Amino acid sequence: MNPFRRRRQDPAADRSAGPPPPEDVPIKDDMIRLGQFLKLANLVENGADAKVVIAEGRVTVNDEPELRRGRQLVVGDVVALGSARSRVASGGGEVDVPW
Repeated sequence: MNPFRRRRQDPAADRSAGPPPPEDVPIKDDMIRLGQFLKLANLVENGADAKVVIAEGRVTVNDEPELRRGRQLVVGDVVALGSARSRVASGGGEVDVPW
């Protein structure tokens, strides 16, 4: 066998990969606005960045483009920005933050 010959990859492995599963981000209320969620999920640094990426049409909610920063998200909604995906999850109580 030629050591310089590249092995063929299984094409079925490429098809089954798909997008990575979304990261669950717990919220403490029943709903959260899109701009707030982008910050909570660490998809953007601040509200100004959230406003820009939403206005540019780079954010999707449940695979649909979303242009409203005030869009109300509920548990189960999946938000994507680029290749990053986050799902709104139930917090089930207090959020543990260091401050």
